[in-house]
Amino acid sequence: MDEVQIRQYREEDLEEVKEVFTIGMSEHIPSSCMHVLKQPLAQMFLGCVFCALLTSSMSILLPVLAVTLLLAAGRQSVCYMFNKYIQTSLEQDLSHIQQTYMDPPNACVWVAESQGRVVGTVGCFPSENDKNFLELKRMSVKKAHRGKGIAKALCRTVADFARERGYLGVILHTSVVQTDAQKLYEHMGYHKVREFSAPEFIAKLTNFTLMEYQLIVKRHN
Repeated sequence: MDEVQIRQYREEDLEEVKEVFTIGMSEHIPSSCMHVLKQPLAQMFLGCVFCALLTSSMSILLPVLAVTLLLAAGRQSVCYMFNKYIQTSLEQDLSHIQQTYMDPPNACVWVAESQGRVVGTVGCFPSENDKNFLELKRMSVKKAHRGKGIAKALCRTVADFARERGYLGVILHTSVVQTDAQKLYEHMGYHKVREFSAPEFIAKLTNFTLMEYQLIVKRHN
């Protein structure tokens, strides 16, 4: 196995960090589309359209074409939701990593480096909702380097950072379709504390929920 080094972010890592994050988020589009198709509301709507057109046209071609177009439109809506999130992230903290994560004393970004290339990233900064917790952000590992313990090492790095800075723990947010991430976080000792709907209309319509996980690293005396 190639040697992997976990180190703090340097300014020359910027484009690679953006790439790792963008590719990682884009990988969730197919599973998100499947999630939408499994929703009873989506299945009922497609079934009603198909039956209505089949009854009115007495032809199989028109309802099949209509359902195909609706599926394509649904995929485009999911792509739009993810691309909007990616673009917003790139324009906000990921374009200002130094100012957002490296300059403040209780924030940081780390990268996993293998053969001189960035293959994984994670960051954290103080939670806006609870001053006792750091919030884990931008966790991603390149697909070819998964299953090698890199994500676990990045998680431990954030937990150790929180403990050293005197925080009670770490919180993070993930989505219903990121099942591998959920398993990882639960394996690392995180516990799900709540679920809530994503703010986008398409997310509310398709029951695309977000989940908040919490890890306690320091017990109160």
